[in-house]
Amino acid sequence: MDLQGAEKAAKALYLHLGQEARGHTVAKPPKEPPIEVPGQLIEEAKFLDPYHLPTRYPEAFVEGTPAEHYGPLQSGEAIRHAGAMLDFVRAQMAAPGRG
Repeated sequence: MDLQGAEKAAKALYLHLGQEARGHTVAKPPKEPPIEVPGQLIEEAKFLDPYHLPTRYPEAFVEGTPAEHYGPLQSGEAIRHAGAMLDFVRAQMAAPGRG
């Protein structure tokens, strides 16, 4: 579970709420109905957003592959933050009156 997993979870929540799901950002909460997103979760999402291009496209770096720029430390943090997002989305989708 990493950025792509967090993106899919966020898009699932948008669609569950009847909203359009576009783009790759995970730090933007749905607008209608407004959902109270904890500030810590938004900060975790902001951590994930910059991973979109450089981890997917080898030519994103002037030199070297993504594996040469990201290691276990970055991967572990991304997985932890994405897991928190998935937990939040699951709870929101399970809440009565959502969608």
